[in-house]
Amino acid sequence: MRSTSHRRAAAAGALSAVAALLAVAVQAGPASADDPAKAPASQAQKLGKVDPGALAAKLSPAQRAELIRDANATKADTAKDLGLGAKEKLVVRDVTKDRDGTVHTRYERTYDGLPVLGGDLVVDTAKSGKTEGVTKAVKAQLKGIDMSAGIKASAAEKQALGAAKAEGSKKTDADRAPRKVVWMAKGTPTLAYETVVGGLQHDGTPNELHVITDAATGKKLFQWQGIENGTGNTQYSGQVPLGTAQSGSNYTLTDTTRGSHKTYNLNRGTSGTGTLFSGADDVWGNGLPSNLETAGADAHYGAALTWDYYKNVHGRSGIRGDGVGAYSRVHYGNNYVNAFWSDACFCMTYGDGAGNAKPLTSIDVAAHEMTHGVTAATGNMTYSGESGGLNEATSDIFAAAVEFNANNAQDKGDYLVGEKIDINSDGTPLRYMDKPSKDGSSKDSWYSGIGNIDVHYSSGVANHFYYLLSEGSGKKEINGVQYDSPTSDGLPVTGIGRDKASLIWFKALTTKFTTTTNYAAARTGTLAVAGELYGTSSTEYAAVAHAWAAVNVGARPGGETPGTDFENTTDVSIPDNGAAVTSSVNVTGRTGNAPSALKVGVDIVHTWRGDLKVDLLAPDGTVYPLKPASSSDSADNVKETYTVNASSEVANGAWKLRVQDVARQDTGYINSWKVTFP
Repeated sequence: MRSTSHRRAAAAGALSAVAALLAVAVQAGPASADDPAKAPASQAQKLGKVDPGALAAKLSPAQRAELIRDANATKADTAKDLGLGAKEKLVVRDVTKDRDGTVHTRYERTYDGLPVLGGDLVVDTAKSGKTEGVTKAVKAQLKGIDMSAGIKASAAEKQALGAAKAEGSKKTDADRAPRKVVWMAKGTPTLAYETVVGGLQHDGTPNELHVITDAATGKKLFQWQGIENGTGNTQYSGQVPLGTAQSGSNYTLTDTTRGSHKTYNLNRGTSGTGTLFSGADDVWGNGLPSNLETAGADAHYGAALTWDYYKNVHGRSGIRGDGVGAYSRVHYGNNYVNAFWSDACFCMTYGDGAGNAKPLTSIDVAAHEMTHGVTAATGNMTYSGESGGLNEATSDIFAAAVEFNANNAQDKGDYLVGEKIDINSDGTPLRYMDKPSKDGSSKDSWYSGIGNIDVHYSSGVANHFYYLLSEGSGKKEINGVQYDSPTSDGLPVTGIGRDKASLIWFKALTTKFTTTTNYAAARTGTLAVAGELYGTSSTEYAAVAHAWAAVNVGARPGGETPGTDFENTTDVSIPDNGAAVTSSVNVTGRTGNAPSALKVGVDIVHTWRGDLKVDLLAPDGTVYPLKPASSSDSADNVKETYTVNASSEVANGAWKLRVQDVARQDTGYINSWKVTFP
């Protein structure tokens, strides 16, 4: 029997409601056109005076496939043009195209037949065929690599299993046998083993821990989690249209108009695909969590909205741009309070929340998880450190964009995450984009150690940047929600609108970001994109710089560093493997407490900076750690500006920099240091 597509209400209700709901669906996403001048006036106004040639062209899956074939046919010539070595080869991973004909081709590399982790790059080629630019994840060259392994693969596997168990994983096993790779994500290329550990994480989430082990020494070089988590909001979106398929007298949650996206019922299981939702009436759920179809309808609806957003707004057909739909699994586990994306299964998975009463299947959860898939297919920022925070923030950013674009009356767009699901059991959201620290863990602005915290909290910096770029700083009300966004330097930011901010972030994600992108590189990438779209003298370009400076990434346009400095330039010798030494500055003439973004500028001359432990001491003796000692930090000197939340300290008094050398053989001195008050 031939299958046909149907769009019907997701919850029980009279058929007369369907027409009104279809009208709502038509209004849910903005109309689009290849030329902004031909777009509806409201849309053109939101994007402003954008260079139409710099916008992404809307590629059909067939057109994208042709570009990939072309890139594969010429990749040897491209490698030669880039000056790659004889043992290096390019692997085409993704291709996007601008309306002016510029092609952005994303490559991975191999060396002597081995995959190179951190070797990815993006090549920008003009319509004429001329290479206009190259963005590399790592600038180091692939040469001088010792290809002999000093340890066996079994030793690497043992180390990886130990790392997983140390994080509390359950049913731990090696999901994939160690494979030899060249690891260069942190700089110097090194022969290594990559082991992927399966089982379950401590909270029941599937485990996909990647552990990198030095093949010569057996030392663990890096690890990251392949399963990308997120949590979201609302249980209900009201009666909504769904894309389904009919075969005979039966219907299934198969959206034939969106890459055949399917939604399955795991029925509290934690493995496999589950059972495809099916029924005889094409009416799904009743709005209550006790009906298992309800969560399926919410997840299916959220996936459709996200698909439509990426296609209608950014011209991307599906997660990979190939027109193929992912799939959703609902009712994962028992009382599982999370949702996650897995690139391995190309699927989203949703738990039912505490007491199985609050399924995490809202619009923004679906958008968050599907965006992890888009990120995996494009920038693919490693899910650890600063790149992991950017990965997670990208999902929050487009979750907000999709939620606003959906224009659902029961779940209006906002800059909150999890505001309806009540994960905290007190009615508060899970995350706040206007002031991330309101959740108690996320960070409002960048500081040098932010890559050492959980990616769901380090993501606050980019979330805050996006909010400021969209809406600006200070108090305001949007869709009935009150916001009050601060800045790290106390200076204001004027927003350029959510549509422009989303366009800039998406183009940076797909053409500038790589596996190793950190916050500094994200600033560089978004500024480059803003220049391409609006020009480097535009209001939009300046706004990007202002918004980054407002979260302590880079300086305000013009290079000004606002504030008053209190500095000590007297040299203080640091004893080798000895007692701690201090240098003081006396702060006077201030009123009240120190700021929440106190800048601490440190200039220490010292070989092998990893020997040094550096702290800031407040006048009352409170210790604020700035830099830990690390045996792997072999660089010379410490020349950093740290940001400290010292708002609980009285500003006036003697502030001290305390430095201790904790290992032998390397020496140095404090050259100068200062504290800057805005």
